[in-house]
Amino acid sequence: MQRFVFIFLSLFLTLLAVPAQAALNVLACEPEWAALVTELAGDKANVSSATSAMQDPHRIEARPSLIARARNADLLVCTGMELEAGWLPVLLQQSANAKIQPGQPGYFEAGRFASVIDIPGRLDRANGDVHAAGNPHIQTDPRNIARVAVALAAALAQIDPAQAAFYQARQKDFAARWSAALARWERNAAPLRGVAVIEHHKNLDYLLNWLGMREVGTLEPKPGLEPSAAQLATLLGGLPAKPARLILRAAYQDGRASDWLAERARIPAVVLPFTVGGNANAKDLFALFDDTIARLLGGLK
Repeated sequence: MQRFVFIFLSLFLTLLAVPAQAALNVLACEPEWAALVTELAGDKANVSSATSAMQDPHRIEARPSLIARARNADLLVCTGMELEAGWLPVLLQQSANAKIQPGQPGYFEAGRFASVIDIPGRLDRANGDVHAAGNPHIQTDPRNIARVAVALAAALAQIDPAQAAFYQARQKDFAARWSAALARWERNAAPLRGVAVIEHHKNLDYLLNWLGMREVGTLEPKPGLEPSAAQLATLLGGLPAKPARLILRAAYQDGRASDWLAERARIPAVVLPFTVGGNANAKDLFALFDDTIARLLGGLK
């Protein structure tokens, strides 16, 4: 009996001495990628986002608290495509975290796996804030989310091979649920096909392309430049020849220009969440597109 107790205590103490599998620390540059990591990794990852839905992802500051999170990250998930060019290089340098530098397994660019649109034929700063690799706002097309999920699950498995089967199983489950949701969204959004819209900035092009909607103008005179009185007057004057049924903006964008034009043109201004957390309904990736489709259809009514 004493020998049995001794063996039991020895095994118990051995188990106590073995550290528990630590969850990965994942820093996402944007809320949509934080939400996707959560779908794929569950409780195997501690996930945070460098930006919120109420921030322009082009322009944030690499604050000390954000640098500290980057310093402790096992995986960095960003869009790439120059979206974070104004702040990510500083964050990477200041973090001094070798694991998440470009070229390392802990550095993941979602844009590498997307179907990209709006690639410029030539680069000219006179045309505004144009991205050489194409339009970086890939998350507004849910088909891109599915493509990125496959690659992201593989990246998680690479840096955490002990849980590789777990990540792959989660990805397959997510893919099945996402495919069913995609079919539902496309079915519900059928009335939007061919609808002409004005958008604040060219950050909804992927959404419009997916749904078969048409952009007939932007509130910004050039990408990245704030809407001007002259641009708004031009849009208003041009509506009889190029009519639009909706004016669209993302939740983080100033609503004064879209409201001004909506009031004078007598067409609805619709505020879309743009990413997870963009409003109270858009709590995860599925709810994001549920709410987006509902708001677009509501604008038509």
